[in-house]
Formats: sequence, structure tokens, C-alpha cells
Amino acid sequence: MIWDVSLKKSYVSDKGSFNLDLTIHSNARRLVLFGPSGAGKSQTLKMISGLIRPDAGHVRLHDQTLFDHAAGIDLTPQQRHLAYVFQDYALFPHLTVIQNIAFALNRGLFNPSRRTRHPSVERWLDAFHLQAVAHQYPDQLSGGQRQRVALARGLVAQPRALLLDEPFAALDRSLRDRLRQELSALLEQVDIPLILITHDDEDVRVLAEEVLHVRNGHLLAQAVA
Repeated sequence: MIWDVSLKKSYVSDKGSFNLDLTIHSNARRLVLFGPSGAGKSQTLKMISGLIRPDAGHVRLHDQTLFDHAAGIDLTPQQRHLAYVFQDYALFPHLTVIQNIAFALNRGLFNPSRRTRHPSVERWLDAFHLQAVAHQYPDQLSGGQRQRVALARGLVAQPRALLLDEPFAALDRSLRDRLRQELSALLEQVDIPLILITHDDEDVRVLAEEVLHVRNGHLLAQAVA
């Protein structure tokens, strides 16, 4: 089993309460959580990654336990070794493209050097056609280039899985279409499990092996794409 996930989380605010309660059992290597804004998709992804702690449940990937409330297991995001690409890409504005990508390999307290030439960094610069902008900063890049840098930073450390939060939402339609195809081809090469969250039918059509429909913190259906 690739994904064995059971999550419960309750939120209470001035606007009311929201209760997330869902279970995922899937062997799909391309799993899509599909639903409207506010359905609980991003919260689910953050709990899987370790950025938010569930009230109860467990997270297992390839039978390895990353979180188990009852057993007292709660690996840090670093220990889970999952690549999380945020919707806004969360690139470091003061670092160049090379430094942003190399940051995932950096175990020290200091930022990578602008002269970094690590073989893994070079591999992803080539794979995402970023060599020409390797020494530029995020504010000098197009939306598509920023997305490629974020993906390269996530993949350079050879994570167990890739978690993508609405990765094409900030791009125009023609660029979305092209980058979907590029991501699909890339996933064939690296053979890494993916969870992608979206409310775009086209993301489902191009990228999903299995689709989970999420509404109000619950799964409505689980279907092969």
C-alpha cells in the first residue's frame, strides 16, 4: 500500500467549526484530491507533510509510519522526507535559482554558495531548462520558471513523495497546459508517488491515476481516473 492515511482534525473560530475526517487507502502513484476551496484539501496535505498535527489518526507511506497518534509517533517534516510545493512556490527571494534548489541539500546553518555546482542541482537545472536563469533571483523569473525552480528544489533531495498544492493555479491557461504535460513526463522518469490537490478538471485529466473527491472535510468518492 502506497498511501494509508486516516486523519481527524477539528477547527473552531468565530465563523463556526470545521471538522476534517477522512481516510485514504491507495496504491495510485498519482493521487489527486479534488474539490472546491475550503474543502480541507490543503489541510490534509499539510497534515501528511507534518506541518499540521492531526487530532487523531495515522499517516503511512509504503508501510512506513510517519504519524500515529495512538502510538505516539510524529516524525518531523524533515524526517518524513516529503517534497511539499506550495501554491505560491515559497522561493527564497534573496537566493538565486541555484541557491534555492541547493537549499534542500544544505544541512548547515548557512545558505548555499552562489557558486554551488552539485551534480544533483545540475541534473534538475537541465531537466527543467533552468541553466540560462541559474544565477537570477525569483523576482526576475516568469511564473513558469518559478514553478520549475520550486519543483526542482523539492525533487533534488530525492524525497519519498511529492506533494503539490494547486501547482498551476497562478499561471495563465497556455502555460498551465504546457507545464501539466511537462510534469506528467517528468513523473514517468522519476517514478515518485504524487499527491496533487486541485479544483481544475484538466489537472485530473492529465495527471490523475486515482481521484478523491473532497467536500467539507470528508471524502465523497474514490475513483480511478
